Amino acid sequence: MGLPYETHLIDISAGDQFAPTFLALSPNGKMPAITDPEGPGGTPVSLFESGAILQYLARKTGRFTGRGERGRMAVDQWLMWQMGGLGPMAGQAHHFLKYAPRMDPPNDIPYAKDRYRREVARLYGVLDLQLSRHEFVAGPDYSIADMAIWPWASLWEGQQQTLEDKPHMARWLDTLAARPGVAAGRALFAEKRQETAPSRAQQANLFGKPS
Repeated sequence: MGLPYETHLIDISAGDQFAPTFLALSPNGKMPAITDPEGPGGTPVSLFESGAILQYLARKTGRFTGRGERGRMAVDQWLMWQMGGLGPMAGQAHHFLKYAPRMDPPNDIPYAKDRYRREVARLYGVLDLQLSRHEFVAGPDYSIADMAIWPWASLWEGQQQTLEDKPHMARWLDTLAARPGVAAGRALFAEKRQETAPSRAQQANLFGKPS
């Protein structure tokens, strides 16, 4: 959106999300959270929940919200589709397919793995159909709905999905990955991402498991 920003890292494996200073910004103890020093009326404002942050920044800049009221409605409904559907379901798929089997002790639960794998596949079918009709998720223009959906959809392999029957989703993934802003965001602190199995202490911070 062309706004200046500073990034503040939260180490969730170390429990930084439970620090009082962070909980003051994000009472749910989840990322992301932002503070805008130039909020409404020129005074600082803090927000949590990615959908609310995206809507706020879109209104602030007048960008990526859709054309006219019908365009805004389309963007809002697909943003909510991500908030209430794809994000939670893909998150559970990642947990039960990638993390739970590597926990100490392992939690390899076939029912949960199949449940979330199938639901994510269904949701990607919905997305592919929508993208067969439009260049972007909510219509002809790139929007905050695309911004919200792409990070989860780009991790389709870790969710044990296939793009062979989803050519429109595959095209859209490549289109967004080529955007300079998306590439810059994806590269931000990439070296800090890890795929190692969490220790028991890290499990307690990440998943609420007793250490």
